Amino acid sequence: MDYPIPRRPGFDPPDEFAALRATAPVCPVSLRHGQEALLVTRYDDVRAVLRDHERFSSDPARPGFPQLRPVVDRKAAPGSFLVTDPPEHTRYRKMLTGEFTVRRMNELRPHVERITREHLDALLAGPRPADLVAGFALPVPSDVICLLLGVPVEDQEFFSTRSRAHLNRSLTADQVRTALDELHAYLEDLIRARRAAPGDDLVGRLVADPSLTVGEAVGMTVLLLVGGHETTANSIALSVLALLRDRAQWEALAADPDLVDDAVEELLRYLSPVHHGVVRAVAGDARVGDCPVREGEGVIASLFAANRDPAEFPDPDRLDLRRSAKSHLAFGSGVHQCIGHLLARLEMRVALRALVTALPDLRLAVPFEEVAFRFDAPIYGLRSLPVTW
Repeated sequence: MDYPIPRRPGFDPPDEFAALRATAPVCPVSLRHGQEALLVTRYDDVRAVLRDHERFSSDPARPGFPQLRPVVDRKAAPGSFLVTDPPEHTRYRKMLTGEFTVRRMNELRPHVERITREHLDALLAGPRPADLVAGFALPVPSDVICLLLGVPVEDQEFFSTRSRAHLNRSLTADQVRTALDELHAYLEDLIRARRAAPGDDLVGRLVADPSLTVGEAVGMTVLLLVGGHETTANSIALSVLALLRDRAQWEALAADPDLVDDAVEELLRYLSPVHHGVVRAVAGDARVGDCPVREGEGVIASLFAANRDPAEFPDPDRLDLRRSAKSHLAFGSGVHQCIGHLLARLEMRVALRALVTALPDLRLAVPFEEVAFRFDAPIYGLRSLPVTW
């Protein structure tokens, strides 16, 4: 079986996932570069892999590390804590932990609300139909992450195009490298400027640590920038479409916006935007469920399949805003759980509450079948979302 498995327009994972969970929960698959890996689809197994960082390594230099991107990663770039193991990973995360605490999110909330209100006002003042992706879902998290990092908002378009190229698996390796080189060059200039004149922002505080090299600071900032707006932008747009597709869900949230906290957890479970999964190299002989895995093999832990596992979530293909879905794995689990998960949750809650409050009669401006999904990236989303009110 080839992997990734092709998707159909809509929100459901490929039908193959349900069959694999039932009959082959650890299944050999073939990847784009001729590699073989093991696809893991059951909730308990995926969670176990993600939590065992000693036997399942995030280091691309390890034999068997599954290569899903057009660019083959032979080693972790400096600062790329997403693809490093402890203790190096622990060092990087420790530098950032204070920036993503509950207290820090509470301090950031008024800024997120202001940014959301500004883009919603602009959307309301503009033409109808409007593209909710370009006019709201993308610029809100882009502005927030630029504010957090201390990056000029006027450079948002630059970052947006480069980060999307970085994640676009339909591009050639050369196109991806060019986008990354441009992003790295910009951030290197920014970081050197912050070293000379520190500012009261995340990058300024990061580079104040003399043990951190410029290369490491660039690598960390790239991850925060790309992950900090692309994933959340897609999650907001997909959430709105899912709610409008099932109109009763949108109306329930509009009637009771206090449902938003549970709604966001359920939407994250239901949508699982990181739909290609999380990759690991087997660093020591282990078992995944009933299946032995050997050092040097590669594993793909499917968050999407796990979040639709009926053993964990009864009737998993139904969107239920009142479901208790906090055990979902949309942000991963273990030491590599997304460091920005509290920020993403905050932005989604604020954005959805603002939309259902200001636009309870929001609706699609085209038939659902004409909405263009974007499946050519590890984080799926929408090319555009035409709406009216």
